[in-house]
Amino acid sequence: MFEFHALWLLLFLAGVIAGVVNVMAGGGSSITLPLLILLGLDAGVANGTNRVAILVQNISAVLTFSHEKKTRLRTSFTLALWTIPGAITGALVATRIDDAVFEKILGGLLILIVLSMLIPRNSNPEEQGERQSLWTGPSLLAIGFYGGFIQVGVGFLLMAVLVHLMRLDLLTTTVHKITIVLIYMIPALFLYAVMGKIDWALGFVLATGNAIGAYIAAKMAIQRGEKIIKIVLMIAVLMMALRILGII
Repeated sequence: MFEFHALWLLLFLAGVIAGVVNVMAGGGSSITLPLLILLGLDAGVANGTNRVAILVQNISAVLTFSHEKKTRLRTSFTLALWTIPGAITGALVATRIDDAVFEKILGGLLILIVLSMLIPRNSNPEEQGERQSLWTGPSLLAIGFYGGFIQVGVGFLLMAVLVHLMRLDLLTTTVHKITIVLIYMIPALFLYAVMGKIDWALGFVLATGNAIGAYIAAKMAIQRGEKIIKIVLMIAVLMMALRILGII
């Protein structure tokens, strides 16, 4: 009995950390997804269960940002519309793929995420200011597919699009990012639930932690702005890279 509750406590604490990392940067699922697998879930169910936490986490963050009048829901919703078809398609593919194949794809994608982080980012404040690019829509569609399929590291991809293609500052990028993920996660989670790919008990334990972490991260982002987001982003990228490279 002690071991059972200890594992749930571990999952809850991992959710708190993942919630902070996901809102500030991305890659929190690289902590929770392997942990769910270690707790006995197969890769497909772990992938679906993790989404319960992601949905609740982003509801918590959006409500916190909204209370401080930091959201731009109309713009976020418009951007999210691009991701929904991709997310639905990605979820359909993920729920039908063999678990052994899925685990191999997961490992390969995590390596690609680390490699993508090595690409220099131009964050010159003088070049910031919301604008559209011909590549914004197609990029969000592709990210939606990736998010529906695996989700791990999708925050980094969204931040790359919003910063590089739309020239947004990091706080605005963070608010759009969590709102976009919240919107496309609804149909994706529904499909995972219909296909029986969710362990609801573990999902809600993890979701509780994620929600608390998301609230903490949103408050920190509002109070300290870009500086704290950059710090967490750099730490998240480094930890994810070291984990995938087998150093930690």
